[in-house]
Amino acid sequence: MIDPLFISELFYSIQGESTWAGLPCAFIRLSGCNLRCRYCDASYTWEEPGTEMAIRDILDWVVKYPGVLTEITGGEPLLQDNIHLLTELLIDNGHKVLIETNGTISLENVHPQATVIMDIKCPESGMHDKVNLHNLDLLARRKEQGSRDELKFVLSSEQDFHWALETFREHRLDQLVPVLFSPITGLIDPRHLAELILAYQLPVRIQLQLHTLLWPNRNRGV
Repeated sequence: MIDPLFISELFYSIQGESTWAGLPCAFIRLSGCNLRCRYCDASYTWEEPGTEMAIRDILDWVVKYPGVLTEITGGEPLLQDNIHLLTELLIDNGHKVLIETNGTISLENVHPQATVIMDIKCPESGMHDKVNLHNLDLLARRKEQGSRDELKFVLSSEQDFHWALETFREHRLDQLVPVLFSPITGLIDPRHLAELILAYQLPVRIQLQLHTLLWPNRNRGV
């Protein structure tokens, strides 16, 4: 098969995260991940084998949803080199492309017209020592090229919040890209997180996972 990618699922839904939340979106979820976060809500992407698909077949699927966002996610989508060809072809065909990444793999080769939504893993994920902080320099470079990227902290506790606060201040992230703080359902009360953000006067966006509010009993295809 020419230019294959390993796919976990393709689905059309409402974008539930990032500053693009609420918009219809065609999702391309790639299989495989190099992390094992304690709170992972998509473990099937690395527990189950992906389906090999040619890029042309993926493009043919996306064509069914003209004029909407397209997100490439995972797992960790940057593990598969052919993501860059897929991204280029999607953009050449007029699609707005979001790429959600766990922040461990270099953004060096990501198309400048794609929007990167990059995680900075917090301590209670068990993976915070894996993040590639050189990517912050690359985000700055991409910003100069006109990219519209974002950073996301997924928070399990108040301890995670204070770690994220220190990281935010140390790297002056308010001058880099929009930053989102996302509470994990059942682990930290969103209201408490909102109160912390207000108390510390943080210029960040609180992000509730919209898809989990709309479809609380579904963990795939949303």
